[in-house]
Amino acid sequence: MWRMHYTIARNIFKVMEYVSGMRLRIQKPEEYSDENCYEYAKGIVSRMQKTGHIRTEGFGMENLPAEGGYMLYPNHQGKYDAYGLISVHSKPCTVVMDDAKSHMIFIREIIDMLRGKRMNIHDARQGLTIINQITEEVSQGRRYILFPEGGYGKDQKNTLGDFKPGCFRISLRSGTPIVPVVLYDSYKVFNSWQLKPVTTQVHFLEPIYYDEYKELKTVQVAALVKERIQQKLDEIEGKTV
Repeated sequence: MWRMHYTIARNIFKVMEYVSGMRLRIQKPEEYSDENCYEYAKGIVSRMQKTGHIRTEGFGMENLPAEGGYMLYPNHQGKYDAYGLISVHSKPCTVVMDDAKSHMIFIREIIDMLRGKRMNIHDARQGLTIINQITEEVSQGRRYILFPEGGYGKDQKNTLGDFKPGCFRISLRSGTPIVPVVLYDSYKVFNSWQLKPVTTQVHFLEPIYYDEYKELKTVQVAALVKERIQQKLDEIEGKTV
């Protein structure tokens, strides 16, 4: 957590400037395109990385579908995960976040500026409404980050938790590509008490197109995506040949 406090302290005046810039974009959506808001967010992340001595390497960008909407399903390691992914994903995308954790200053503005979604994990009806909204938006070309593990464990690190099958209803209903994403060493950024330089990795795996999973149930799709992510984690750690 030291890195988070250090980064905020080093940028306290810049943070307020960024908050004002984000609120302006939220209040006047007709004047600021998704591209403009996304580039503004990427600039914020770049500043965070520079000040916090964070480097994120991106791999597999050529795997991202060139056109249309899709779902990005990454493993979940910590508070930096979405920031790291956004830093290496060139086209505008947004994120689905637990409502309870999304109302802190700065986080609230990021979510609203990128027109993300808040999901109440304790309200099934609200969750279904959000899933339906995302399904419609992805069908129309938007790109969403959704963490199928839902959360992350304190000592989880580069291991996987259970994937929630309900997350994959969006893809099955929209018929859009699934992009499994591997985050590696992301937990080291804000979930440790160190300040030394840290490097994380984001790997965009080959997309899973609708024809490949359209006959599967949500449980099977979850297992398929988890298997692809686990295989890549094993490869990175040298556990497979």
